[in-house]
This record gives sequence, C-alpha cells and structure tokens, in this order.
Amino acid sequence: MTGDWRTDRVGSALRGENPTVLRRLDSGFAVIGDVQFLPGYSVLLVDDPGAGRLSDLPRDKRLAFLSDMERLGEAVERACRRLDPAFRRVNLEILGNTDPFLHAHVWPRFEWEPAELVGKPVWLYPRGSWSDERFRLGPQHDALRDAIGSELDQLRQTWPA
Repeated sequence: MTGDWRTDRVGSALRGENPTVLRRLDSGFAVIGDVQFLPGYSVLLVDDPGAGRLSDLPRDKRLAFLSDMERLGEAVERACRRLDPAFRRVNLEILGNTDPFLHAHVWPRFEWEPAELVGKPVWLYPRGSWSDERFRLGPQHDALRDAIGSELDQLRQTWPA
C-alpha cells in the first residue's frame, strides 16, 4: 500500500482514492488501520478536511461524528469477537496530537496481548510494532476488512435514521 493518499487521507477518501476505506458513514469514513498488530484496528476520518478538532464542527456534525465513532467501535467489537475468542474489549480515542485532521481511533484489545501492555494504552507498545512488516495492512487482512464492513452494513440497517 503505497502512494500519496497517505499525505491527504481525508481528501483521498473524499476522492475515492484511499484504499483503507471500509465504508462511508454519516460524518466521515471508516478506515482500517495501516498497521494491524492489534487486528481490527480502525479509524474514523472526518469528511471535512478543515476540521482539526471536534469543536471545529457544528453541534449536529459533532454528534454525528461521535455516533459514527460508536458505530465503528461496535462493528470492530462484533467482528473481532467473532474472529478471535481472545477478544476483550474496544478502546475509543480522539487524540489529535499528530495528524492535523479530526479522527478517532478504534483499538480492539485481546487476552493474548503481553501482560505488561494488556491493561495499558496502545501507545505504550514498542515503536517496532508500528513499523514491523508483519503488521502492515495487506491482503492477509481481507477477511477482517470484510467482517468489519459487514458489521457496519448490519448496524446501518438497524440504526435509526
């Protein structure tokens, strides 16, 4: 997965050029993470490239973003629970310390994680976890992508309009 789409993740999603997009949601895009050391890691990207923080959005759009974050979190939870019996929970985070656009992280957590990390923030994982080729998003994650996308579709059908 290479290309300049990474330098403009929101714009590339809006143009249909971001290969990590799972589904278009009400306020943005559900995408699967570039790294998968915790399989199912996903991100909600806002669809307004100028929004750097939640408070940049009007109230109705803020609520839509938070609702989509919860929806993506539930989809990841359902998919991961089905695919891995060691699934524990999902962590939801809006940080905004590195990337200049509003986004929310959805981190699945598992019983098989190292004991010293399982109860800690994902950001304490060793630096190598983020760059190790074994965890780079690729075709080996197609079933996971399909599972999360399918769960998003099911949730949309049951979600109030």
